[in-house]
Amino acid sequence: MIDQHKSVGAYIFRSSVYIVCIVLGVLSLFPFFIMFINATRSTPQIQQQSFAFIPSTFIANNMRIITNSRMFDALLGFRNSLTVAGGTTICAIYFSSLTAFALTAYHWKLRQPFFTFIMAVMMIPGQIVTIGFYQMIWRMGLTNNFLPLILPAIASPTIVFFMRQYLLATFSMDIVNSARIDGAGEFRIFNFIILPMMKPALATQAIFVFVTSWNSLFMPMILLNKQEMYTMPIMVSLLRGDIYRTEYGAIYLGLSMSVIPLFILYFSLSKYIISGIQLGGVKE
Repeated sequence: MIDQHKSVGAYIFRSSVYIVCIVLGVLSLFPFFIMFINATRSTPQIQQQSFAFIPSTFIANNMRIITNSRMFDALLGFRNSLTVAGGTTICAIYFSSLTAFALTAYHWKLRQPFFTFIMAVMMIPGQIVTIGFYQMIWRMGLTNNFLPLILPAIASPTIVFFMRQYLLATFSMDIVNSARIDGAGEFRIFNFIILPMMKPALATQAIFVFVTSWNSLFMPMILLNKQEMYTMPIMVSLLRGDIYRTEYGAIYLGLSMSVIPLFILYFSLSKYIISGIQLGGVKE
């Protein structure tokens, strides 16, 4: 009898967990659903009724507004955003993994103070250094250049911390020693042995870094003044009808177009997220 009550209680608990997860999933997807629906509606429809669950027939009109806009070039925006987000992701993931490997595999005198310094840098808000960073970039003549948006990703304290925690849970020094005996150099060991071992963590952080860089608006608007350098978020933010009217349907359509690559990336790498977070979150 007691076992029966336990089984019923366990069933109720699992069902409650599933219901909560489904509700949270629906709430998470609801803003995207509304965005895609509004992309098919006209501006008066959106102004009169903010929410609608049935697509309208104005998507062709919204597409025409986007196509005729001088400030919106989808192909150019995708290319620029892909260049920035892709370069940022590669720099952040590779060099952060390399730093985490050095903090895990090598025993050197200042290893712990160096890691403590990295943790301290995590506490500094990025907005504090914005003015100084812009002045430095301006004096170097690197405004209207993608390099200032890509190269700072080499120093990513949060990713270093995540990768270090992941290596502490999965790393074995015996593998490195065996590779050294076989004559492999340190960079060869890292590139061909350690990086494949870190694939779940790499994929997890790649999603986060790519999405953050793709959606970045503040810093690109400060550093990029030429229209041919605009990223997708800048083009969407500048999407207007005229000075008296904002075309909300076209804006929603532009937003819908801008999130499609993020969905593709997420669904391509999402299977690594859970395993990456579970192993990367293990403490010493």
